[in-house]
Amino acid sequence: MKLPIRKNRQPQALRFVVMSDSKGDVRQWSLTRNTLAAISVLLVVLCSSLLFFTSDFLTDVLYKSRLEEYRIKNQSLTTSVNKIENRLAEMTDDILDIEERDKALRTYANIPEVDMDVRKLGVGGRTVSVSNSIDDLLPNLELKILELEIDLDDLTRKIRFERKSFATIYDAVRENSERISSIPSIRPIADGDGFLNGKYGYRTDPFTKEKVIHHGLDVSASRGTPIYASADGKIVTASISGNYGKTVKINHGYGYQTLYAHMNKIYVKSGQKVMRGDTIGEVGSTGRATGPHLHYEVRYYGNHMNPQNYFLFGPS
Repeated sequence: MKLPIRKNRQPQALRFVVMSDSKGDVRQWSLTRNTLAAISVLLVVLCSSLLFFTSDFLTDVLYKSRLEEYRIKNQSLTTSVNKIENRLAEMTDDILDIEERDKALRTYANIPEVDMDVRKLGVGGRTVSVSNSIDDLLPNLELKILELEIDLDDLTRKIRFERKSFATIYDAVRENSERISSIPSIRPIADGDGFLNGKYGYRTDPFTKEKVIHHGLDVSASRGTPIYASADGKIVTASISGNYGKTVKINHGYGYQTLYAHMNKIYVKSGQKVMRGDTIGEVGSTGRATGPHLHYEVRYYGNHMNPQNYFLFGPS
């Protein structure tokens, strides 16, 4: 039995023929399947690489463009936020001043002072959270804005509280007008005419250098500066009184008395009635004094009080 003879097959190839019209030359190229497959794989790899790097480049360009856009917005928003922060700081100072005046007015109207815990009621309670998204390029600014919102809510609550408080004070003042006129409520020296240089409470005595309690306020002013009665009342002392020098004491009734010391001149007499804002004398340095100033005291049923709590207005 004869075995069939196997003929060697030539690998199939793709043939390219190029003919020249002018010279009649003929050129041929042949590509086998294996070569063609290798070229195809190479082209696929090249195209994929090109797409990858092109996509990465475009992504980088878009990211930088977006980043620059956010940077410009961030700069603008930061400027606006800083302005709001400054305004809020001013408003906070105004609220603190109003709270101090509220305390003084309550003393003036004989209304109990508001407890600090009540004033703080409702403050806080909100949690500030910031997104951690990769696209969130402004976390600090976002946090600032949320904090500003909390501050605004707090200020709004305080304003509403003070509005109610002033309404209470107004009603009390309206019902007790006679008593109110007898409560010390103005500065004895006009704004701009003097400045505080000795506060109420413990201090170092300028003569003995010892720690002693100071029962009043010292207001430095030029010699001859007018001194005003801080409430309606009757003069009980208008004379020289030891270390106080030339002194005026006024009984305002309802337990209140005020004292004005170290005066240069006294314009009133004992037994004379005065009204709030009347001029009672001039600033001087009589008695135990280191220079021209007014020593001013407020007493309530014989107890020394901090005169600053009674500085509601300037003399009219």
